[in-house]
Amino acid sequence: MDSGEEVICLDNYFTGRKSNIVQWINHPRFELIRHDVTEPIRLEVDRIWHLACPASPVHYQFNPIKTAKTSFLGTYNMLGLARRVGARLLLASTSEVYGDPEVHPQPESYRGYVNTIGIRSCYDEGKRIAETLCFDYKRMHNTEIRVMRIFNTYGPRMLPDDGRVVSNFIVQALQNKPLTLFGDGNQTRSFCYVDDIVEGMVRLMNGEHTGPINFGNPDEFAIRELADLVRYKINPNLPIIKKSLPEDDPLQRQPVIELAKKHLGWQPNVPLTKGLETTISYFRKLLAENPDTLS
Repeated sequence: MDSGEEVICLDNYFTGRKSNIVQWINHPRFELIRHDVTEPIRLEVDRIWHLACPASPVHYQFNPIKTAKTSFLGTYNMLGLARRVGARLLLASTSEVYGDPEVHPQPESYRGYVNTIGIRSCYDEGKRIAETLCFDYKRMHNTEIRVMRIFNTYGPRMLPDDGRVVSNFIVQALQNKPLTLFGDGNQTRSFCYVDDIVEGMVRLMNGEHTGPINFGNPDEFAIRELADLVRYKINPNLPIIKKSLPEDDPLQRQPVIELAKKHLGWQPNVPLTKGLETTISYFRKLLAENPDTLS
């Protein structure tokens, strides 16, 4: 909108909040529609940024059938819209298409190791079929698509009850509660700050490479390291309690980002320590203003 574009925002508010976009309400180039993408919609657009789907296990496992429908029917409906109006569609896919990978780190050529009947499959397989639909529409109808595989992302405006490890640790620490560590803490993730992901998303949408392309931070951290880092920044004396690892939780996750570097000139710039500071500040302010948020 700052560059003169008109934006139509669709949200069913399952995980979204109006407070995240309150600064744009009544803006002359902004329109907000309460809509669920599992239902068709007719609009006149030239770009579709398709990010619809809860991404946290807590939320996507709340109603796994709806999660699968969001990825399948939602993508089907958005591709139908893109085909009708000749728009370019960007799909926010995920590193979860790699499942619990047997190849490490994960290049885009790796086809994944996913449990099709597990509790995470509604999301993992949902995003895989979403990618399938995109490439079939490209092959059959010459629909312009861009597919990005997003690795673990964090930053301000995450939900305090999001269920993902960064928000979990920060909220627990700010409430002076023990940090909950699932498994032995040696499982790894690659945490990418939201501003870096958005920059990559814009470059992919405006570039000429179809994808899929990995977007994430190639720096790999053990979950125990993240817990210690959050404790160090908030309260080093907080204890850690261990619980069993959830079913099908990946043991390793690290992106190969050579395609993003080569075709888009993209790589993350925000180190984890700096990104955590702004994320902690956001949650500290949120909890201060809403002390009963998680009570």
